[in-house]
Amino acid sequence: MTHPSKERLDLLLVEQGLAPSREQAQRFIMSGSVLVDGRCLDKPGTRVPFTSNVEILSPSCPYVSRGGLKLERALDRFNVSPEGRVALDVGASTGGFTHCLLARGAVRVYSVDVGKGQLHWSLRENPRVVSLSGVNFRHAPPDLIREKVDLAVLDVSFISLSLMWRPLSAFLSAGAGVIALVKPQFEAGRKKVRGGVVRDPDVHKETVLAVIARARGQGFAARALTFSPLQGPAGNMEFFLLLGADLSSGEVLPEEVGSVVSQAHEFFRKGRKDAD
Repeated sequence: MTHPSKERLDLLLVEQGLAPSREQAQRFIMSGSVLVDGRCLDKPGTRVPFTSNVEILSPSCPYVSRGGLKLERALDRFNVSPEGRVALDVGASTGGFTHCLLARGAVRVYSVDVGKGQLHWSLRENPRVVSLSGVNFRHAPPDLIREKVDLAVLDVSFISLSLMWRPLSAFLSAGAGVIALVKPQFEAGRKKVRGGVVRDPDVHKETVLAVIARARGQGFAARALTFSPLQGPAGNMEFFLLLGADLSSGEVLPEEVGSVVSQAHEFFRKGRKDAD
C-alpha cells in the first residue's frame, strides 16, 4: 500500500525523530519554532509533503517563544541595551519580547496585549513583569502606566503601526528608544498582499518607507533598520525599526531601506544562511 504524499505536521515531526511525542511536537509547532521549507508553520494539523525540509529552530530556545530570538538580534544590531531600564512591550502575546527584555536586564516590563491569558505563566508570575492583558493599546488610558518607560518594543498584528504612535508617546521618558517590528502584510494595501503574504521587494520598500513617514508625522524619527532572520507566518518577511522622539538628528534614508530590503531577499533566497 502506498503512503499519502502529505502528512500532518505534528505527526511528521514524530516520524522524522524531531519530537519525542505528538504532544511535544504540537508544543514546538504552536510556539512558532518549526520551519517547513524555510516557512514558519504554527498549526499542528497543517498537511505538508513528506519531502519537506522540516527544522526545529531551537528546541532549547531560551525564551518562551521565538519572538525573543527576533528581538535579541534587533537589540544586538541596534546596539541597544535594556539593562536597568523600564520597558514596555506592546503586543506581548506569549511574551517572547518580554522574556528577552528581562534576560537583557530590564528592571521592569509592562506587557500589554489585547488578548487575555496569552502571556506565559512564568512571566505572569515574574515580579518584574506587569501583565496588562485585555488592553487595546490604541485606546490606552493615560493612567495605564504610572511611570515613564525608557524603552518600548512593538509587535502588533492585523493593525497598522501608524495607530500606535500617538498613544505610545504618552508613556515615554525623555530620550526613550522604540523598537518596532514592521509587518508589511498588515501595512500594505489588500491588492498588494496575495494570500496573506507580501513577496515583492518593491512593496517591502514602499511599506517600510510609509511606516517611517507616518511615524515622523507623529514625532518619531527612524534611526536604524534591519530585517528579522526569522520569517513570520506564511513566510512573510519582517523588519525592525529603531526610532526616537528627537527629529533633529539623522534618519534612515530611502537608499538604506532599499539596501536592507535587498539584503533580506538575498538572505532568504540563499536558504536562511547567516547574513553576516
